[in-house]
Amino acid sequence: MLVKVNSAALCGLKAMPVFLEVNTWKGCDSFYMVGLPDSAVRESRMRVESALTNSGYRLPQMNTTVNFAPADVRKEGSGYDLPLAVALLAAARLVGTDALGRVMLVGELGLDGSVRPVKGALPIAIKARQLGYDALIVPRQNAREAAVVDRLRVYGAERLTDVTALLDGRGGLEPVVVDTRAEFLAAQGDDPLDFADVKGQEQVKRAFEVAAAGGHNLLLAGSPGCGKSMMAKRLPSILPQLTLSESLETTQIHSVAGKLDGNTSLITRRPFRSPHHTISDVALIGGGSTFQPGEISLAHNGVLFLDELPEFSRSALETLRQPLEDRVITISRAKYTATLPCSFMLVASMNPCPCGYYNHPTRRCVCTPGQIQRYMNRISGPLLDRIDIQIEVAPVPVDELAQAPAGEPSAAIRERVVAARAAQTARFRDEPATHCNAQMSARQLQRYAQPDPAGAALLERAMKTLGLSARAYERVLKVARTIADLDGAGQTGARHVAEAVGYRNLDRASWGE
Repeated sequence: MLVKVNSAALCGLKAMPVFLEVNTWKGCDSFYMVGLPDSAVRESRMRVESALTNSGYRLPQMNTTVNFAPADVRKEGSGYDLPLAVALLAAARLVGTDALGRVMLVGELGLDGSVRPVKGALPIAIKARQLGYDALIVPRQNAREAAVVDRLRVYGAERLTDVTALLDGRGGLEPVVVDTRAEFLAAQGDDPLDFADVKGQEQVKRAFEVAAAGGHNLLLAGSPGCGKSMMAKRLPSILPQLTLSESLETTQIHSVAGKLDGNTSLITRRPFRSPHHTISDVALIGGGSTFQPGEISLAHNGVLFLDELPEFSRSALETLRQPLEDRVITISRAKYTATLPCSFMLVASMNPCPCGYYNHPTRRCVCTPGQIQRYMNRISGPLLDRIDIQIEVAPVPVDELAQAPAGEPSAAIRERVVAARAAQTARFRDEPATHCNAQMSARQLQRYAQPDPAGAALLERAMKTLGLSARAYERVLKVARTIADLDGAGQTGARHVAEAVGYRNLDRASWGE
């Protein structure tokens, strides 16, 4: 008997249909599996047979051939266990076949017949709806994630017997319903980390506000314990709330990476990713022998925080150069090619020297000029040019820290940031590829960010004095335009340019002078 069951495979952030064709005939109980299955798929026979036995099913002795179509695409992972079990039962006439053509199945099986979660339930649900299937059966832990997709019945199964009862028309499972918009709005709220906790550091907090208002990358240099990490972790609290489309896009990436728990239907807060400095190139940008999104994609629509920036490997940092410019990365490997979005704000922190106390007001630096230069050279000039705002963070004296009032709350800062972003949305309403000032092209800079004569003269003098590169020149214009937006100014003026130039004090020509 020939039976076909519908499933899906992940290709990057998207899913593609996979059909399990099972053909059985009387014989000596041979079992063949074709269609480029990997080791996890080939091992599924043992898992499936044990799950069937412990669920009360006994397959008759027969020859079996299983084909995973299309045969030229490698099948990876354990998500084919459930559709394979159903196909074997259908071929043995132990479960009804009437509904199989209208249903897609995915899930891993335990030896006891339980259905375990898989990666990528959301993109699989999107593909099931696109292909016109009536229903999708997934593990219970993946049900809310998949149910975000409307016009598709999603069933969450805990055991194999739940699935067979549903296919036989004996009920037992009800569709999981998620009101996407209502849950998205209900889950939004104030961030638990607030800038009100930060005392002092008004200049640095201003830099964070400017960075958030324009989507600019930010580098903090300061001695240990001056509050760099504390402020960086609070950046998402002043960024605009995720939109529903951004939330869906972010959730899809985390779904493919297997980062969603069973109670999550949507990611409603901007991601904040903080990898350790020992991270590998592949873990940072994504890829691997089995595809996995990297940290830059997991930080999409959010913040990527690199603490102790010079301690990261040079090769890992250099892989960031193209994603920072293009906000998308294409990973090409022998087995696959995947394109992933990676539009994130880069926030990095570092000590100003190996000992950490260069320019410290009370502690003496023991580093030589050569040691400081070699330490700074761990960050390449092209990467440093791509960081719009570079600022030194001075420690707050203990006596001032004890007496300082609470800082301005994040909610108040966010209001100004949202107003500046609204001005940018209006400015770029006819240019959908640009969402904030940090994404402006050279042509858009010429059109929207040219300063008035006083500002242009000031910028020209700064270029010569600081030895800024052409890319740094563009960064200054972008930051100055953002500062003008925060002021509600129609044109960039000299005071906006002056503040923007002040955020380039870590450039090579000015460092240590």
